[in-house]
Amino acid sequence: MKFDIARRSLFVLALSLVVAAGAPGDQKPKVLRFTGIPNDNTTELKAKYTPLAQHLSKVLSIQVEYVPSADYNASVDGFKNGDIQLCWFGGLTGLQARAAVPGARVIACGKIDKQFHSYFIANKSLGLEKSKDFPMALKGKKFTFGSASSTSGRLMPEYFIRKLGGQSPKDFFGAEMNFSGSHDKTAKLVEAGTFDAGAMDFATYDRMVKEKKLDPAICQVVWVSPDYPDYHFCVHPSLDTTFGAGFTDKLQAALVAIDDPALLAGMNRPEGLIPAKNEDFDTLKAAAIDAGVMR
Repeated sequence: MKFDIARRSLFVLALSLVVAAGAPGDQKPKVLRFTGIPNDNTTELKAKYTPLAQHLSKVLSIQVEYVPSADYNASVDGFKNGDIQLCWFGGLTGLQARAAVPGARVIACGKIDKQFHSYFIANKSLGLEKSKDFPMALKGKKFTFGSASSTSGRLMPEYFIRKLGGQSPKDFFGAEMNFSGSHDKTAKLVEAGTFDAGAMDFATYDRMVKEKKLDPAICQVVWVSPDYPDYHFCVHPSLDTTFGAGFTDKLQAALVAIDDPALLAGMNRPEGLIPAKNEDFDTLKAAAIDAGVMR
């Protein structure tokens, strides 16, 4: 009898341990991780994107975490590996990510992002005037692009140099292509005279001038490129599996509904976000193929 009681006690204890181990409270919470390409100062990006993560956590009733990326390639790799489920991509990085992840989907962009453009900037020492015509006077000057994977800081400027300047950047400037790494660095290098000129995201330039981080009298805009599609939010196809059918649509609606000026300013999109889709970037893909940076 004592043996049966002991055996039953051990069985109850073992069962209770199994139940406790499988208790919902002990399961790791599902987390939506998002990042943004580091097209600006990474410390500033974290300060801007963390409030967005907190906002989405509240609206969607899930845990949302901002994960900084070391560089453009790291953001694409994180998305490809599934470590990142939501990313604020540039046009080219988004194309690269979607080519590597079938089913990835563009869901939103800024109102300005379907008609984006680059600034060609120059140090005042060149004595150039802003013109509607492509600045052929930059031929042979010391020029810097932004990141090698940047749409507005490399891809489209290179495309326009080839198309309107009639030569490759190497032949036009007489040197191998230089890359600063980010738009803000391009602006500061041109302002300092380290480079005669450069190409960058117009929104970053305008923001830096507004925040008095850049002197437009020294670092001058000499040409504004034609429009093209660029930045956007892209989601990994695993979202609906992880958080339930229809979650991607809920996330899209949450992003488009943001009207808090502080959150929109943090994304440098004060005019707000609008729905977007993969097909909006077909013309950009054609330019990328033409420039030889995509197949």
